[in-house]
Amino acid sequence: MKTNERLFYIAFFWALTLLTTSAVHAHGDAHRNAAPRKFNSAQVETTAFGQEGNPAKVTRTIQISMDDTMRFNPGTLTVQKGETVRLRVANRGAVMHELVIGTPKELAEHADLMRKFPDMQHEAPHMAHVKPNEWGDIVWQFTQAGEFQFACLIPGHYEAGMIGKVVVK
Repeated sequence: MKTNERLFYIAFFWALTLLTTSAVHAHGDAHRNAAPRKFNSAQVETTAFGQEGNPAKVTRTIQISMDDTMRFNPGTLTVQKGETVRLRVANRGAVMHELVIGTPKELAEHADLMRKFPDMQHEAPHMAHVKPNEWGDIVWQFTQAGEFQFACLIPGHYEAGMIGKVVVK
């Protein structure tokens, strides 16, 4: 077998593997929200906008709804630096929505990736993927003062203005 043929078959194998993997892990309605994440302090990763919060240290629950008007309600949250909150995110729409916390730059970059790879799987403590008429939770500790954002990064939703603000005092 020639080198070019071998490279072709290797590339074909990897492309096929990636395609079948993305079909299994598609970003559609397959996301779960039933089982809560188990908190493990050894796995907590610090970000510019905070870190996964310990559910035992939640000081309050903030209700957020989202719907097919491509808006969050409320659109602005105010929290105290160091506060651990539970964001209870309800999808009142007919299509899948999500809430992802981040910096404006990180969210814009992630939204760009979602446009390029709409079936991309992504799941992290600062995200909640919510099917229609269901809800999901994010437990988050805001460790840095400043202004951050939350957004729905499903292609078309972010571009339609499905973005909110978090003010950490």
